Amino acid sequence: MDALLFAVKAVSPILLMMVTGYCLRELGLMNDDFTRTANRLIFRVFIPAMLYLNIYKIDDVGDIDGGFLLYAAGAILVITLLVALPVTLLTTHENTRRGVILQAAARSNTALVGLPLAEALFGQAGVAALSLQSAVTIPLCNVLAILSLSVFGGEKRPDLRRILKTVFGNPLILSVGAALLTLGIRRLFVLSGVTLRLTDLGPVFTFLTYLSNLATPLSLLVLGAQFRFSAVASLKREILVGVLLRTAAAPLLGLGIAYLFFSTRFSGAQFASFVALFATPVAASSVPMVQELNGDVTLAGQLAVWTTVASAFSIFIAAFLLRAAGIF
Repeated sequence: MDALLFAVKAVSPILLMMVTGYCLRELGLMNDDFTRTANRLIFRVFIPAMLYLNIYKIDDVGDIDGGFLLYAAGAILVITLLVALPVTLLTTHENTRRGVILQAAARSNTALVGLPLAEALFGQAGVAALSLQSAVTIPLCNVLAILSLSVFGGEKRPDLRRILKTVFGNPLILSVGAALLTLGIRRLFVLSGVTLRLTDLGPVFTFLTYLSNLATPLSLLVLGAQFRFSAVASLKREILVGVLLRTAAAPLLGLGIAYLFFSTRFSGAQFASFVALFATPVAASSVPMVQELNGDVTLAGQLAVWTTVASAFSIFIAAFLLRAAGIF
């Protein structure tokens, strides 16, 4: 019952924000031009700032469990390439929709749902494990998303140079790279006895915090404003496939394999990070990325909404089973 109540508490504020965005659009306070501009700001400024700060907050990079990170990355690749790719190719013939479904299977909402979920399941140790894991999974998921949206972008012969340029010029990946570089410099400072930290540069840290704080609420408001109930019927099959891949196949495989083969290898905190990685809905940032790469934005918005609703059940089931198994 506690797990169910937590799932409701974690998901309901997100749904309320999206409903607010939808109502604002219906009232004429948010139009299509505004949402397109806001999506660009979210994708290029606010979410990169949030990712940078989240990774910067990792306490110690000197003690890293390579097997834990390798499993997270390997599971994402298996789910995306061996499960989601063939299913997507078989269930839809529209390239702009294929890319959206494929990237939805890979990208989880660790920022909005995953972090509070990891904390509820295993306290600060769960948050620490998820933060460390994010340094690997965020770049990987974004690369897979960019590749999916570039390859299935309606082009008959995808341009490799364009794909590489898109990957390495992606603001999210650049922000993660900058954060990892900062962590490396901080590590050198520690070894050299230098006590300077980013938090000591008050105005800079506060500025980045302001930008970061805008990412979540604005993303959800814009997501709600882009939601079109009239599109559900025409996209019913694609929505169902995307929701099942994100909230059923991903947690079943990612958590199931970890428990069956590595239950004594991974700690409870690491399992909490796996729940946050595999059982949460598709990332809200997937919508502005789809818009940037000319995918089906309507489908991306629908998947963000419906995977959020369905994830309440996947989170509850995952938490309940792992607690029953003695992991938590």
